[in-house]
Amino acid sequence: MNVVANVLVALVAAFHGYVLVLEMFLWQGPRGRALHGLDPAGARTTAPLAANQGLYNGFLAAGLVWGLIAGNPVGFQAKVFFLCCVILAGAYGAATTASRTILYAQFAPAAVALAAVLLAA
Repeated sequence: MNVVANVLVALVAAFHGYVLVLEMFLWQGPRGRALHGLDPAGARTTAPLAANQGLYNGFLAAGLVWGLIAGNPVGFQAKVFFLCCVILAGAYGAATTASRTILYAQFAPAAVALAAVLLAA
């Protein structure tokens, strides 16, 4: 079960690493603009905000990777803490944005990974 939990944590970390790249470096390109339906001017205006969000996603990914490579009990504690952070961010994002896709892209995978981590403990 520990292997499954770690794979799920790694997938959540990879997703947040991808979001870092998307928001920090690809925001003004076609893929970044398509994410929120922005035109080039809107993407240019919001790029600093997106980069800041991307940096926070990178912190989440780094914390999850730390949890994967650290020995227990620190590794377990880091995975639980950072997965809870992702879950809370996903819940907040779903409650405050027009799109509920964040529930499926961020909240649900982190919740499943957290359950697996706790069951493997």
